[in-house]
Amino acid sequence: MLELKHEPVLPIRQFVGRLLGFTAAALLLVVIALGIGVGGYYWIAGLGFVDALLNASMILGGMGPVDPLRGDAAKLFASVYALFSGLVFLTVAAMLFTPLVHRMLHRFHVDETGQ
Repeated sequence: MLELKHEPVLPIRQFVGRLLGFTAAALLLVVIALGIGVGGYYWIAGLGFVDALLNASMILGGMGPVDPLRGDAAKLFASVYALFSGLVFLTVAAMLFTPLVHRMLHRFHVDETGQ
């Protein structure tokens, strides 16, 4: 997916396409993770759709839950979803920065070898 060190740096138009592709993949991951959270808060915690969306969004964004949870199942789901959300956050950050960091490192390598 990314060019190798012996290949030339991508032209800017292709790089922007790559950046958009990585961004779309990251957005898809966020939508899937948000869907999992909304479903869990809706069916397991018994919250309404808007409250489930709010709680899932706040957890996924790293802010914390809004509504108090009743029942062990809801609390266990919220705990697992919070841990899952932390991993999603790190993965999305990596997906967004990968093309930029790769291009920067690739340019340094090209400059170093005189290509």
